[in-house]
Amino acid sequence: MAAAELTLTVRLTLSAADSRRGIARLHPEAFAALGIREWDAITLVGSRTTATVAALAGTAIAPGTILLDDVTLSNTGLGENSSVVVTAAVVHEARRVTVRGGTLAERSIDGPTLRKSLLGKVLTVGDAVSLLPRDLGPGTSTADTSRALSRTFGVAWTTELLTVTGTDPSGPVSVQPNSAVAWGDGTRSVPAPATDAPAAYAPSPSGPATATAATASPPARRRDVASVNELVGVGTQVARLTEWLALALDEPELLDRLGASPRLGVLVTGPAGVGKATLARSVLADRHVVELDGPSVGALDAAGRSDRVRSAVAEVARGGVLLVTDVDALLPQAPEPVSTIVLDLLREAVDTRGVALVATTAHPGAVDSRLRAPELCDREITLALPDAATRRALLQSLLGSVPTADVDLGAIAARTPGFVAADLAALCREAALRAASRSRDDDGDAEPALTQQDLTGALEVIRPLSRSGSEELAIGSISLDDVGDMTETKQALTEAVLWPLQHPDSFARLGVEPPRGVLLYGPPGCGKTFLVRALAGSGQLSVHAVKGAELMDKWVGSSEKAVRELFERARNSAPSLIFLDEIDALAPRRGQTGDSGVGDRVVAALLTELDGVEPMRDVVVLGATNRPDLIDPALLRPGRLERLVFVPPPDAEAREAILRTAGRTVPLGDDVDLAALAVDLDGYSAADCAALLRESALAAMRRSIDAADVTAADVATARDAVRPSLDRDQVEHLRAYAARR
Repeated sequence: MAAAELTLTVRLTLSAADSRRGIARLHPEAFAALGIREWDAITLVGSRTTATVAALAGTAIAPGTILLDDVTLSNTGLGENSSVVVTAAVVHEARRVTVRGGTLAERSIDGPTLRKSLLGKVLTVGDAVSLLPRDLGPGTSTADTSRALSRTFGVAWTTELLTVTGTDPSGPVSVQPNSAVAWGDGTRSVPAPATDAPAAYAPSPSGPATATAATASPPARRRDVASVNELVGVGTQVARLTEWLALALDEPELLDRLGASPRLGVLVTGPAGVGKATLARSVLADRHVVELDGPSVGALDAAGRSDRVRSAVAEVARGGVLLVTDVDALLPQAPEPVSTIVLDLLREAVDTRGVALVATTAHPGAVDSRLRAPELCDREITLALPDAATRRALLQSLLGSVPTADVDLGAIAARTPGFVAADLAALCREAALRAASRSRDDDGDAEPALTQQDLTGALEVIRPLSRSGSEELAIGSISLDDVGDMTETKQALTEAVLWPLQHPDSFARLGVEPPRGVLLYGPPGCGKTFLVRALAGSGQLSVHAVKGAELMDKWVGSSEKAVRELFERARNSAPSLIFLDEIDALAPRRGQTGDSGVGDRVVAALLTELDGVEPMRDVVVLGATNRPDLIDPALLRPGRLERLVFVPPPDAEAREAILRTAGRTVPLGDDVDLAALAVDLDGYSAADCAALLRESALAAMRRSIDAADVTAADVATARDAVRPSLDRDQVEHLRAYAARR
């Protein structure tokens, strides 16, 4: 009998627990139809065929939906909302698996640790697979694996992707405790031991804390250091750091004669993945460097941490530079007893003639404030997010040796706001996987080349680090051109949001500051959120969407912290749009709520972020509400949410456009006159119009389950069920408010 087969719609999972762990979530009815149990393997057939592990998604999703993480979705060669064919898979236990990874990964991670990170995953040749242990379901790895990867490879292990190059036996295989896992062609294979005991960890005097056997230490890891000339968009920072090092280490006598101390401590800050450590290693390439990996050393106990730092300081005392990456993990903001010892050791290193300290962090606010004392890191270099021109140059550098065909890197750069160098490298890797899959499907008749379609397809999968901690609106291909009518509203939003981001030179030339915020107000269901999605699609912006009540927390300081983090994420992914839906719940009039002052503090935090000391470059705040009179007036003053845009209920012409758009997928009968229907729907909102067509289709199904189209009679039946939701008094109140403003 033929195996059961389902065609499901792909959705990208938003669960952090499932992210990049090789798990597909299915509705219980899909499990019954396929005849499988939870944690069985399934085959996914899209543009390419892959296999993965199936887990229950519960009944919250539609039966015809499958949730995939971004890596598994990439392995299918599909994008979100595509259709994938799902069948039960026959999977064999892997005797041997070979994978390829980055140079640093292959030099850092040994066979046992690599096997543990892949334990329980189903692999197919050509698949991308992350190092994140599955950690869900039976036969998976433990938290010890994560700690081992962090100590041996540093923080980058969570984003590293490997490519499966071979399996024995062929076909989908499951990695088990007795599977042999190797890098590349297998020359570094480590057979599984009879007892899979965890490796012991000991500090190494010549490099970051590394995984070692209890009786031996491996050689220090080497790093591939980029040339300073290969760095893009950081010329000023490179020149500054080079000059400081030259004066402090090469010409200390000159500083002595001028009465300045030759001591040097530099803190390099910038968003995660922007290239802080790469810049430091490139500038220090010709000097003696002792490197400490902050997360690896910070994961040790207090004695091990101080011993590791003391060993590094002793080694660099002969002259050179002590480089501490991700120093916030070594010296967190909340002081620990061992932090004082570590700071004393770092101070000893800086006070030593001929020694400099360079530390990097993506979270300067999370570092022990004592690190910034004058006798430690008294100088700071900041790496900003790359702009469109820099992103284009980075893409050119990353794809310099890659065969391409008709690639418009400018268009890709314009569509990647908030992407840092690491994100763009992941984008190129994903595009290369797509190109390789296509080339293999073409039987290798043509020379493989990366195309524009590969890059745009990769954009649907790769999410930048700057937005990894927040949900975003599903923008898709919607633009303002898809919004029917609303001419004045669209023009106001274009001037207030898109012009400042697309034409900053015009504002500078005319000597005016662009508006920082916009308030959309209008009756419920009239398309405020849809307008925001269209606006973001037109401007290729990253959108950070928050509903008003989501930021409210009863604990003192938690709501204000959530506001600060929201604006920080937006600045780190600029150009971006902060969308505060139901802003009347987030920022009510102060002094009129009974929430122990939480609302008042949130309003104060919003005001501080909107016109505080830290500038909001390339960030626009957009609020939406149907009760603008409830918002604290201070937020609506110039310099804050200064542009108020009224979204009126749709008139007959707009209702016709909405019905035609909603009816594109509905087979309407010849007797359905949308123009006449639109005139007759006075009091219906945009949401009501769309709901009317949905109900009409259901009415047709009730009439006949085999109905081929929706008739005027079905529409008339639906009108009895879908009533207009607009409140005439509320609409008039909002119109009066708009007239007063």
